Amino acid sequence: MNVEVGKLLLAQPFMLDPNFKRSVVLLCEHDSAKGSLGFILNKPLNMQILELVGDFPDIEADVFYGGPVATDTLHYIHDKGDLLQDSIEIHKGIYWGGDYTRLKFLIENKLILASNIKFFVGYSGWSEEQLDAELEIGSWVVADMDFNYLFHKEEGKLWKKVMENKGSSYGVIGQISESHRLN
Repeated sequence: MNVEVGKLLLAQPFMLDPNFKRSVVLLCEHDSAKGSLGFILNKPLNMQILELVGDFPDIEADVFYGGPVATDTLHYIHDKGDLLQDSIEIHKGIYWGGDYTRLKFLIENKLILASNIKFFVGYSGWSEEQLDAELEIGSWVVADMDFNYLFHKEEGKLWKKVMENKGSSYGVIGQISESHRLN
């Protein structure tokens, strides 16, 4: 399967890097010559956006670990690209970023709710041709994005769910235990 913006990258079951173990990464930029960027959808930080950003409007939205790059930055993926200027559509009905001032206004006026947005600290990034090399050696499985994955409430089960939905032998891979002693 070709890797492109809007696809998911699933870490192979025995990836040891703690940043990406059992991660599901939504790819938001991909250019083999320039590099790639995405956000891990299934690693909650157990904090709310209001705990992280002091002057943010009242919204009970969780914050996720987007990846190990630039962990001093905040990003957001949402389904309100029709309301939020400068958003980039990365998959049908799924948008990345947008005007931050307008975002706060939309949240204050309850036009964007916690069910419409996901916040990330940091991002997952690859330099030119790095992701292609990692795909070639089998570090990642490419899967189709489904809108429901973005706001999946059981983040701890998302990797398994996407593997199972991919079908074929991937459903079996999704059943592999995280503990190497049990395999």
